[in-house]
Amino acid sequence: MSKRFSIKNIFATVINKEFSWFIMARILFISGLRMTPVLLGWRLYEITGSKLALGILGLAEVIPAIAFALPAGVKVDKSNKHKLLSTCMGIYFFLMAGLLVVTSHWMQLNTSTKISEWCIYALVFCTGAVRAFAGAAFNSFLAQLVPGALLVKAVSVNSMIWLIAAVTGPAVAGVLMGYTNITIAFIPVCVLVGISFFIFQKIKPKPVSWQPGNTKTWDSVKEGLRFVLKQKALFGAMSLDMFAVLFGGAVALLPAFANDILHVGPQGLGWLVAATYLGNFVAIAWLTSHPLIAKQGKILLYVVAGFGLCILVFAISKNFWLSFAALFASGLFDGVSVIIRGTVVQLFVPDEMRGRVSSVNSIFINSSNELGQFESGVAATAMGTVPSVIFGGCMTLLVVIITWFKAPGLRKFEY
Repeated sequence: MSKRFSIKNIFATVINKEFSWFIMARILFISGLRMTPVLLGWRLYEITGSKLALGILGLAEVIPAIAFALPAGVKVDKSNKHKLLSTCMGIYFFLMAGLLVVTSHWMQLNTSTKISEWCIYALVFCTGAVRAFAGAAFNSFLAQLVPGALLVKAVSVNSMIWLIAAVTGPAVAGVLMGYTNITIAFIPVCVLVGISFFIFQKIKPKPVSWQPGNTKTWDSVKEGLRFVLKQKALFGAMSLDMFAVLFGGAVALLPAFANDILHVGPQGLGWLVAATYLGNFVAIAWLTSHPLIAKQGKILLYVVAGFGLCILVFAISKNFWLSFAALFASGLFDGVSVIIRGTVVQLFVPDEMRGRVSSVNSIFINSSNELGQFESGVAATAMGTVPSVIFGGCMTLLVVIITWFKAPGLRKFEY
């Protein structure tokens, strides 16, 4: 009888010493960073009362993240990734310290609301620029820490670690905001990011896998774009995710739902933000031990449609637990999508292209998440909170229907 395939066995197989340091640093780092959307979203809505401000918050991060994504991918491929990541983590620490100051009651007492608001936008803009480099570097550096045969398993473990952090970060942020104040709540963010920096130094630098010679940056960027466009399954999966989340994401409006509709305060907001990631974690944990073996393209379309239906349920819900369940279920569907897209990337991308392909992928992700956040803020201002989310859910279903008929290659894709 074969040995039972479990998450415990995966950890035992995949983790070497450096990978252990990597996931320890990453879980602390992501926990800190994922606390910030709850803290900033609640603070902005508290001082402005504007749903549009929540949308602008997402736009402030996505503009530099997209603008720098492609050159960042080239930089990652030709750089010492350990040094680059260390620099990014150090800059993040100082940006989080800056957010601690500009969101404080001292700032509110000594400056106008408008100055506080735009200081938040400015610092978030800087985090978007750093994120363009850090995101691609993390994904590329992971491949240098484990043998190629174990890479897909390592990616699953890394995804689960990220999701654990994405669940605990918002939940802790909500509790801290509910029982203390914004300044005390931001202190753990700085501490977690700082500790993660020092843990990351336990890993030894790795050799640079790509030597571009005299190749110009833009030529290298075009090479990465051409690679993605030639991989029809990869490009199709990225596009489907981008348009679905662009219209279907309701995360930007969660402070408004928590405060105005569900009346659950910052603690409830933290759990609503965590609900999607908790669903992601359950789905990825299940698929790690029960991998999809056929018809992955068709399954991808089904789960994106399920995501859209969950958003519709969330939009019309007036009960906290039903809203939490709808977001949790949306996370389950999204988790399946994450695994399919992540597996496609690992199977089809050579090591010397990982930074550039990750940067292209980040454009799609940033477009869907942060531009979706801006779209939600604008739509809610124009249409109202609930109608805007209903509209988004319907548009997600429409995207799936169009993709089903217009992209038969993705529908029939298997790996």
